[in-house]
Amino acid sequence: MKLTVLGCLGAYPYKNQGTTGYLLQSDGFNLLIDAGSATLIKLQEHLDPLDLDAVILSHYHHDHIADLGVLQYYWQLHPKRNPETLLSIYGHTKDSIHFEELENVSKGHPYFEAEELKIGPFLITFMETIHPVVCYAMRIVEETTGKVFVFTGDSGYLESFADFAKDADLFLADTYLFEGNEHHHAHFTSKEAGELAKSANVKKLVLTHLPQFGDLEQLKNEAQKAAGKGIDIELAAVDKVFNI
Repeated sequence: MKLTVLGCLGAYPYKNQGTTGYLLQSDGFNLLIDAGSATLIKLQEHLDPLDLDAVILSHYHHDHIADLGVLQYYWQLHPKRNPETLLSIYGHTKDSIHFEELENVSKGHPYFEAEELKIGPFLITFMETIHPVVCYAMRIVEETTGKVFVFTGDSGYLESFADFAKDADLFLADTYLFEGNEHHHAHFTSKEAGELAKSANVKKLVLTHLPQFGDLEQLKNEAQKAAGKGIDIELAAVDKVFNI
């Protein structure tokens, strides 16, 4: 699996960096995970959006779906689009208004926490998180290799992440807050991200949904202190590529 960061800030874009969006690729299959603000522009530097095979959404907050509508316009209006092809977009149905908006030149597909979902070469399971709106973390397994990628979506601290992310090859964790703000209702702190990575015995922790202000090296160091020396920790950054 190859994961390319298209946007990694929380809440709003800042200084030419966009909000949440990632391109996950395997065996020629292209999956867009969330579509935050400014991610469509960045996606075009890596892949023609018409070559997307599917999109999956953790939740419907604007910083995760701001570019979804313009992605649909791209598919609707681009002269090279095959009019018989619909873009598959996967989302939860606990917000029926937003789910219904997935129907355009795209086809909305529901996912459910209790069911494993197969999309192309990936097997995906879900866990509802702590957030002001319904949001799901994703555990994505590449069928051919058994490699595991876990994306937290947006979440406050949940002890169950230790099991959900167990032995993950890459743990991509919402880390919008510095140490000292633990047990927030919507986001991890650096300390919590590090502690969960340690409890889950992950191989690599990548901090994402990053704050616009503050010293990000401090954020990383706080996570590293909590995780211990045995876990490799990196900060997400636009255009950064992780081979899983």
